Amino acid sequence: MPPAVTLAPFPWTDVWGQDDAVAALRTAASDPSALSHAWLITGPPGSGRSTLAYAFAAALVADSPDDEHTMRQVFAGTHPDVTALRTDKVIITIKEARSLVERSYFAPSAGRYRVIVVEDADRMVERTSNVLLKALEEPPENTVWILCAPSEADLLPTIRSRVRPLRLREPDVDDVTRLIVQRTGADEVTAEQAARHSQRHIGMAQRLATDDAARQRRDTTLRSVLGVRGVGSAVEVAGHIIQAATDDAKALTAERDAAERASLLRTVGIAEGQAVPPALRSQISALEDDQKKRATRSLRDGIDRVLTDLQSMFRDVVMLQYGRGEDLINRELRDDLSAMAHAWSVTRTLVVLDHLAETRESLERNVAPTLALESLLVTVASGRKP
Repeated sequence: MPPAVTLAPFPWTDVWGQDDAVAALRTAASDPSALSHAWLITGPPGSGRSTLAYAFAAALVADSPDDEHTMRQVFAGTHPDVTALRTDKVIITIKEARSLVERSYFAPSAGRYRVIVVEDADRMVERTSNVLLKALEEPPENTVWILCAPSEADLLPTIRSRVRPLRLREPDVDDVTRLIVQRTGADEVTAEQAARHSQRHIGMAQRLATDDAARQRRDTTLRSVLGVRGVGSAVEVAGHIIQAATDDAKALTAERDAAERASLLRTVGIAEGQAVPPALRSQISALEDDQKKRATRSLRDGIDRVLTDLQSMFRDVVMLQYGRGEDLINRELRDDLSAMAHAWSVTRTLVVLDHLAETRESLERNVAPTLALESLLVTVASGRKP
């Protein structure tokens, strides 16, 4: 059993491996001279950006480090002085940004500060980012903004110049393994494999360690791509990948969608199975529209995870081609990857990796996922971009 992960006291107990960041924010929460009006927490997916942001928000609104009741309100999403924007959609809308700015000008009603948390701030397009500029440029007294994004480069320079950056470190595989064993009770071998396959993404590692089906889907996807030999098989495998990602997205969102619809119907006094009056249909339609956008985001995220897994596999091939086989992400596929490394030139592998990056960019521009994957897998089969 690996040693337990040492954690900071509440509200920082769910933040791990980020001692420097926690120390900086604990100081800022207790010392006004160390507090900036706006922060940008950056780090790779799964590094704990949002977890750290809410711990900081809790520490800011609490009257003292012992005010656990107030801090738990923040984590429950019920504290009136903390406004959070989480989006399951493709982008953050201008309407949502304007609502945040309006809230930022309210004086704190119960806590020491009003705190605005924006998860996935990188999902703001330029026009939306500009809505925040004035609030960040001329911050209201006792309001603190906390933005989260993968990197500073994901935000406009005008935004970056108005925030204090805080970069989270990337955990190593051993760190994530210890945490997964501690959190889930998974055996060390499964936890290490999950940490490695997720490329140290904590949330994904936890899912892989506890979900046999997710592990099997990943393995099947990688092996099917290794077996692509021509245009026909490229089209077939692309279809299977899209279907698997679609099924996975539906599984992740279906229960939440049903619960939201049931909650809305209860709120407006409509019994299960009862017809929705015309006057209320617009509310149902608005909910369904939001759920469709979330489903689109969930599917894109699922396909993006597949691309991340494929990048790890072809990265391993390059490592083997350069004689660096001791640090493979996909050790379980070593024999197949070694065979590919000997059969392919380094140039061919790099062409595939370039096309993987281009595919990710294409999907962000709303290119049809099936066509994008078919094109990528044709490159895998031929060594040339279509």
